[in-house]
Amino acid sequence: MTDLAHVYWLGGGTGAGKSTISRRLADRYGLRRYDTDRSMGDHAARSDPRATPYLQDFLAMDMDERWANRSPEIMLDTFHWFRGEAFELIVEDLLRLPAEPVVVEGFRLLPELVAPLLADRRQAVWLLPTPSFQRAAFEQRGSLWSIAGRTSTPERALGNLLERDRRFTERVAGETERLGLTGLVVETGETEDELVDRVAGLFGL
Repeated sequence: MTDLAHVYWLGGGTGAGKSTISRRLADRYGLRRYDTDRSMGDHAARSDPRATPYLQDFLAMDMDERWANRSPEIMLDTFHWFRGEAFELIVEDLLRLPAEPVVVEGFRLLPELVAPLLADRRQAVWLLPTPSFQRAAFEQRGSLWSIAGRTSTPERALGNLLERDRRFTERVAGETERLGLTGLVVETGETEDELVDRVAGLFGL
């Protein structure tokens, strides 16, 4: 899609460092930055309820119903953002911005949705964190229990969340491979500088 030829897409699993890497790239190369996580509340409000059934179901649940009482498999398959609901609002937002280089980041950038928009496949990278990297990232941020701690069974909810996210990363890895896109495994021991350099190289910056 030539209207978005100036966009660099940075997707992948949760806890992969997308926000940090995108900030570093924006600072280093003078890019605008668009954080899809920050737009979730706005997009939930702007979306058509008829087009977002999974979002509507999620909003009607309490914390235990969302995170503790369902299996990771069901959580993965019914999570609205993982289903691509309201992705078109990300595209709308990007088309409203000045046509200057922008790095877009977030787990909502599903490979099958981004692929048709690419003018150059080098402008999309998906970070694939290992489970150990992901957990360490949450612990370092102090956010490991931010969701699970609001349920009546925090240990079970945390286990569900981590397994759901592991499966999501696995799904994204499979989709990038199937579509011939770039997936980058992120492991513990790799420094932030090394990861920024690797992503910049893949983007051709």
